[in-house]
Amino acid sequence: MPHGRDDGRRVTRGDLGAWLIKGNADLVDLTGRFARDPRVTSWCVRPGYRARLMGAGQPVVFWASGSRGRLPYGVWGIGRLTGEPVPGADVRAPWTVPLDLTILPEVGRLSRDRLRADPRLAGLEVFRQPQAANPSYLTRAQFTALVDHLPG
Repeated sequence: MPHGRDDGRRVTRGDLGAWLIKGNADLVDLTGRFARDPRVTSWCVRPGYRARLMGAGQPVVFWASGSRGRLPYGVWGIGRLTGEPVPGADVRAPWTVPLDLTILPEVGRLSRDRLRADPRLAGLEVFRQPQAANPSYLTRAQFTALVDHLPG
């Protein structure tokens, strides 16, 4: 499989299972922020064709990342988009996408190691390109596999 900037893959609405947005706990105190309020109502995304595909009702997954070993990184929340991304104040500014997403209690979060061990999820874009900008994505099959790991 080639390993170009987007691995040669373009997201389409036909195969989109869920958007994946990332937060880096090395840059922001995600644990403290979500302990105060586990609801996420917006997040920054990079302008581009992916952001233009985003729309109300689409599933979204929150992925926490950072230095390995500090926290149980991986899927920390799941929800839905509540609208289309809103452009930033100028052309260089990120866009903001409105969300209805709740961060899971620590016991319900899915570690990257657990997900990587599932052969249906080992090829997630977030594993192949961890430094890529928001949004990333899961295919329909990957999102179905991810939901299998969620409690209840």
